[in-house]
Amino acid sequence: MSNTVIEFNHVGKQYRLGTIGTGTLSQDLNRWWANIRGKEDPYLKIGETNDRTQKGNSRFVWALRDINFKVEQGDVIGIVGKNGAGKSTLLKILSRVTSPTIGDIKIKGRIASLLEVGTGFHPEMTGRENIFMNGSIMGMTKTEIKSKFDEIVNFAGVAKYVDTPVKRYSSGMMVRLGFAIAAHLEPEILVVDEVLAVGDAEFQKKAIGKMQDVSKGEGRTVLFVSHNMAAVRSLCTRGVMMKNGMVDFIGNIPDTLGHYLKNNDSIKNEKIVDNVIWSKNTLHIERISINDTEESTSTIKNGQKSLKICIDGHSDEDMNYDIMLTFKSKEGIPLATYAIGHYFGQIQHQHKGDFSLERIIELPKILSKGILTADLYMHHPMVEYLMKAPDCCTLVSEGFQEGFGRALSQEQNGFMGFNNYEEK
Repeated sequence: MSNTVIEFNHVGKQYRLGTIGTGTLSQDLNRWWANIRGKEDPYLKIGETNDRTQKGNSRFVWALRDINFKVEQGDVIGIVGKNGAGKSTLLKILSRVTSPTIGDIKIKGRIASLLEVGTGFHPEMTGRENIFMNGSIMGMTKTEIKSKFDEIVNFAGVAKYVDTPVKRYSSGMMVRLGFAIAAHLEPEILVVDEVLAVGDAEFQKKAIGKMQDVSKGEGRTVLFVSHNMAAVRSLCTRGVMMKNGMVDFIGNIPDTLGHYLKNNDSIKNEKIVDNVIWSKNTLHIERISINDTEESTSTIKNGQKSLKICIDGHSDEDMNYDIMLTFKSKEGIPLATYAIGHYFGQIQHQHKGDFSLERIIELPKILSKGILTADLYMHHPMVEYLMKAPDCCTLVSEGFQEGFGRALSQEQNGFMGFNNYEEK
């Protein structure tokens, strides 16, 4: 027997820009006439891809196009992509908030959705009444809802306000109650959009823990949309990356996040030097290379012992300087830094004129596997910045442990300081 609980078959959603509704009466008549003659809907042949970076020429746009994938029972699917990629539209179709223009979705089981603040709540009704209303909509009996009521209220932390109309709740209280209802009323499928970002750190931790219990302990299915890559990595078992309204990649979480983060546009230019966003007006940077390349993407090989930084340019005045390099995860979490001026007070001096600066950084004997972004700065510590190049390049670390031959994943390592490299 198949364990597939959700199946997307050629699902597409088309919108007409600048209007509310499906379009004009003439368009509806054209569609109706095509339908009764057994012809294809003529408006499915037109429309542009949902690429928000470019101005389109058509009045029609495909928010989703040709979505095809299956979700198995117990899967925890992390759906990632840029804003406007179609993630929320996909979940709205799945939750029957809106219908697809073309295609269909086969669903096996009861769905509970938390799509945005206040979804499914009647503002004039109290928290208590909304709990019973939501449970009834999901097909639960009054006895079943009563058995979960206290657990829902305690999880949401709204016991004091449970008999207050929800229109007087803060957005955080609304999200807490909405999530508690969705997670505790025993749906076979739990659908959660980015709303957890509204909650505080304590609630986010509780919510992620509850989703882990729902998926791992109870074997239910979760679809989770988030821009919090750390949460997606820790919670999800499979990933779907969406781009311009289409599925761009499906795979395990490390591969999906790697594909997504490689396609992230935070690294704007192909050359490192072109990602310098500011320099002192007396400083002219002509060339930067990191890891023996001027390109903004390179690989730290397995067993590589050092990393070279070269900066060439011209200064109109004498300068005191230090070079600082910070490695971050693509989620923006600092992992390592090199700044001997800060560490040891080793401030360098450079006379005015042309210069070629070089630093060779000692890499640790245990280096995590993953994608790193680098911030590069020239500065006089505690005095002034000379050059700023945040997110100037991406380094793909193959990872290694000296003497063990096994790579560590990135999240298992903490912050570390780098030192100068000296050949032993």
